[in-house]
Amino acid sequence: MGVDYYKILQVDRNAKEEDLKKAYRKLAMKWHPDKNPNNKKDAEAKFKQISEAYDVLSDPQKRAVYDQYGEEGLKGQMPPPGASGFPGAGAGAGGPTSFRFNTRNPEDIFSEFFGFSSPFGDMGGSRASASGFPRGMFGDDIFASFNRGSAGEGSANALRKAAPIERTLPCSLEDLYKGTTKKMKISRDVIDASGRPNTTEEILTIEIKPGWKKGTKITFPEKGNELRNVIPSDLIFIIDEKPHSLFKRDGNDLIVTQKISLVEALTGYTVQLATLDGRTLTVPINSVISPTYEEVIKGEGMPIPKEPSKRGNLRIKFNIKFPSKLTTEQKSGLKRLIP
Repeated sequence: MGVDYYKILQVDRNAKEEDLKKAYRKLAMKWHPDKNPNNKKDAEAKFKQISEAYDVLSDPQKRAVYDQYGEEGLKGQMPPPGASGFPGAGAGAGGPTSFRFNTRNPEDIFSEFFGFSSPFGDMGGSRASASGFPRGMFGDDIFASFNRGSAGEGSANALRKAAPIERTLPCSLEDLYKGTTKKMKISRDVIDASGRPNTTEEILTIEIKPGWKKGTKITFPEKGNELRNVIPSDLIFIIDEKPHSLFKRDGNDLIVTQKISLVEALTGYTVQLATLDGRTLTVPINSVISPTYEEVIKGEGMPIPKEPSKRGNLRIKFNIKFPSKLTTEQKSGLKRLIP
């Protein structure tokens, strides 16, 4: 029966031009030898099959011959329907009009379709190597060049990646304490099946983990604009911490400053705080509070991302309000009470 071109392109026999283009674009990009340096032989064979199938089915006259006579008829000496005008057609001596199908270079088909010879590197000229694929302008087989580049040596054929796009993602301290999910709407250009850019919108979901710090990066690989011959940019969101009205963060610790009077500093004070997760924390302090005093509550700080069961500390500092002036009587009283 010969080769089934429809099966190779993964389309049905009623496939229209747009269906063929879409199928060829997908399969040619997948099986191009430059993209498969570790599976070169299979990729070359598959790429040739895909190219030949598209060459035949995208040409109405070749497709008509193939549909009627199959691969054997296409590559043999069969008269095509409406043979006049078919490439290679000519009248034999008293015989019917006939033609012979000539296989085209897969890279020529690829170049015509995409407008460039390879999305994975500049291939240079079109002089063929022993494998049937083009060589570079200096006679180097493109596959050898690609393999050298992937082994760590410099290669002019390496596909360039666009610079990353970085965006700030502001988060409240509550978000970073409890964790949350944020939805980000982005708009970017995507190359369609015909090779034209179309603007599309997409919603990205970002999972903020408890304890993440300012500067934490969340990367969405290749979510930038698609361009020919360029790997799309990575889209990077960078966590930024919004100022909080009560707490300040110091690594995994939380710091809060309480304003108290001198009397409270000397006689005792009870701290009452609303925590970032909505609890009420009561901390009695019976010792004398000096200006440098710090009360440490273990395990009431920020979650530690790498150790979810652990937390930093809550450090309570004090701003003691001293009286602006004292009467003579008050001074004498303090001297009596405080030796």
